[in-house]
Amino acid sequence: MTGERVRIALVLPDLLGTYGDRGNAIVLAQRLRWRGIGSELVTVLSSDDAVPEGCDLYLIGGGEDVAQVAAVRFLRRGGGLTRSVQHGVPVLGICGGLQVLGTGFVTGDGQRHEGLGLVDASTEPGRGRAIGEVTTQSTLGGIGMLTGFENHLGRTTLGPGSHALGRVVRGIGNGHDDAEGAVTGHVICTYMHGPVLARNPKLADLLLEWAIGEPLAPLPDPPELKALRTERTRVHVRNRK
Repeated sequence: MTGERVRIALVLPDLLGTYGDRGNAIVLAQRLRWRGIGSELVTVLSSDDAVPEGCDLYLIGGGEDVAQVAAVRFLRRGGGLTRSVQHGVPVLGICGGLQVLGTGFVTGDGQRHEGLGLVDASTEPGRGRAIGEVTTQSTLGGIGMLTGFENHLGRTTLGPGSHALGRVVRGIGNGHDDAEGAVTGHVICTYMHGPVLARNPKLADLLLEWAIGEPLAPLPDPPELKALRTERTRVHVRNRK
C-alpha cells in the first residue's frame, strides 16, 4: 500500500468498460472507506502515455474486439502493468479484460491476436453467444458462491499456468471443463459483470487484502444484500443429481 491510501487504477475505461465494470472501483473505495482506509482512484485513459507503476490494484473491464486489440497495444507500452504483476500487485480482469490478459484471442474476423500473457488462457469464438446469469463455486478459499451476468462469444481454454476462478453451477463461463474465469498468482479474471465486486463482496475484500498485504476487519453485509445473494444462489443452482 502506498502511504496511507490504497491506489486503485481503473485501466482504459474509455475502451474497456461495458456493463458498468467501472463500478468495481467504486465498490473497492467504499469498502475501504467503511474501514477508515483512504483510497485514490487513478484513471488510465488510452490518451495517456502508459499504465503507471506504483498503484496497489489494477482493474480492467470488458470491451469489443476493436477495443481489445487497441488495449493490448496500449498495455504493452512501457510495461508498467506487466512489471506490477511480476511484483505481486493484484489485477482484476473482466470479460474482454480476461482475453487481453491471456496469451491470445481470436476476433470475429478470424484474426488471432497475442495477449499480454499474464494469465495462461487462450480464447476463440464459440458457436453461440453466452448471455445471462452465471453462478460458480469459487476455487479460492473462503469466497464461496459467485454470481454475475455474462455476455460474450469467446470460449476460453486454460493452460497449466492458470486455474479456474470457479466451477460453473449455472451458465456457460469459459465454455470448457465447467470452468469460469482464470487465476494466476494475484491476477483474477472472470466473465462476470454486475459489477462483479458489488455482487460478490468477499471477492472484493480478497483483492483489497492482497493490495494492502494484511487481513481486513470483516464488514457486516446489509440485510438486503444477504437476501439478494441467497435468492440468486437458490434460483441459479441447478440439480446435478
